[in-house]
Amino acid sequence: MKNEDGGTPQASHNEGKGPWDLPGSGKGGRKPAEPVSNEPENGPDDKGKTANPWEPQNASSGRPRGPSLEELFRRPGGGGGGWGGLPPRANGKSWWPIIAGGLAVIWLAWTSIHRIGPEQEGVVTFFGSYSRTVAPGIALTLPAPIEQLEKVDTQQIRTTSIGSVRANSENLVLTRDQNLVDMAYDVRWSIRDPELYLFQLDQPETSVQEVAESAMRAAVANFDLIQAIGGSRSEIEAQVRQRMQAIFDEYRSGVFVQSISIRESDPPAEVNEAFREVNAAQQRRESYLNEARAYSSRVTELARGETAEFDKIYEEYRQAPEVTRRRLYYETMEQVLGKVDKTIVETGGVTPYLPLPALERRANPTTDTVTVTGKKQ
Repeated sequence: MKNEDGGTPQASHNEGKGPWDLPGSGKGGRKPAEPVSNEPENGPDDKGKTANPWEPQNASSGRPRGPSLEELFRRPGGGGGGWGGLPPRANGKSWWPIIAGGLAVIWLAWTSIHRIGPEQEGVVTFFGSYSRTVAPGIALTLPAPIEQLEKVDTQQIRTTSIGSVRANSENLVLTRDQNLVDMAYDVRWSIRDPELYLFQLDQPETSVQEVAESAMRAAVANFDLIQAIGGSRSEIEAQVRQRMQAIFDEYRSGVFVQSISIRESDPPAEVNEAFREVNAAQQRRESYLNEARAYSSRVTELARGETAEFDKIYEEYRQAPEVTRRRLYYETMEQVLGKVDKTIVETGGVTPYLPLPALERRANPTTDTVTVTGKKQ
């Protein structure tokens, strides 16, 4: 811009002063920029300077310049790895086809060869659908995911426990006489058909528990309370097993019920103590009845033996009355006098030389003494 006289106007004092101008620098407050040199300075002021980590350093700066990340991946055979990190083969071809082929062979062998234990059976599925069941040994299948094999342990005896013997957990079942009984029992079962077990039941453990509870309630409803907590447990167990097996066969579940074992069969906890006392009284009654029956049988057999002996003696008496009478007298006296202390004194006042009976009486005061006097022959 020119003045009226054609000259160049001079800048005023505040003209050209911007926000980046330093105060007191040259004309108009701006200090002329000093030339920047790329050469490193070796003076003492250079120690406080820090190089930019994002800018590569050249050799003249005194610091080594490493390869960038892009160069590391672009370099064939470089130490950075990547897809080009493997050295080529002797014929110049890549190793990757051989590696891919080896992985494929391993995958085929891993998913096609199966070892099935002696207690197991293998169920093979073709794209998720049942194909066949293989026996124990080495089984061959198509590679996954075309065919897959699932091993099922058919020899293992599984146990499902229902109810608890703890007082705070009750499994109450209604009896025929409208009483409640707390039942705790175990169900032992195994897998009979692996195909049906895998494809017919969604939750086998839950199904076994629910079927067992239903069968137990149906069986206990046929017994009274005394029978359920007493001697009818074996009958209840047999009925429960039969009902469960019938239900599983109807479902085509592949489950075989081995046995039912009742661990506890008691009345509810509120009246359990009273029922235990009643049960103890019934057991004592049975014990007394058994003792009475045994005594009656023993006395009856003894009477029958004595009767048979008397009949034989009577037959002998009919044939020889005098001889039989004398023999009976001697036998009776032998039974009476055989176990007592006795002194036989003959007529004429003969005294034994040694007082042996007196000594025996002193040693055993409870022995009875019988004196027999006989006539001298």
